[in-house]
Amino acid sequence: MKKLSMDELNRMSVEEFKQAEKTPLIIILDNIRSLNNVGAIFRTADAFLIEGIYLCGITATPPHREIQKTALGATESVNWKHFENISDAITELKNNSYKIISIEQVENPIYLNDFQPVKGEKYAIVMGNEVEGVSQDVIHQSDYCIEVPQLGTKHSLNVSVCAGILIWDLFVKMRNL
Repeated sequence: MKKLSMDELNRMSVEEFKQAEKTPLIIILDNIRSLNNVGAIFRTADAFLIEGIYLCGITATPPHREIQKTALGATESVNWKHFENISDAITELKNNSYKIISIEQVENPIYLNDFQPVKGEKYAIVMGNEVEGVSQDVIHQSDYCIEVPQLGTKHSLNVSVCAGILIWDLFVKMRNL
């Protein structure tokens, strides 16, 4: 086995990325405090051809040095929009036939391993603040609430790690429909 060089990876250009068929998934980041988390989620969105990222509330927007540190240029390839109020983002998405999925621990959640996307549907996943999570108002506006099952003592994941798990899982399920 031989490690591949950067040239051997045959990565697409930003222009090719913009033209490529996207995974019909929007990531909504609501009041995310850490710019490193924002950058890491951009990078993951790039890796799996995610349609876009909606940055809401206090979530910082590109260009920003701290976002770029972890995004490594993904802010140039992944489409993004900023909304002062997440309700405006959700309204726009619902008007465009997206199903809203909040990622939160709620009564009677749907566990990620049990969630099966419907062929032809478009989805938006809401990632909430690192301390407060997804607000109850947003949960009320959601079509689904998904939880990533956890067995340890903390019962929470870093928001960028959780987003990576969700994006990968939904990417695989949506691409295999």
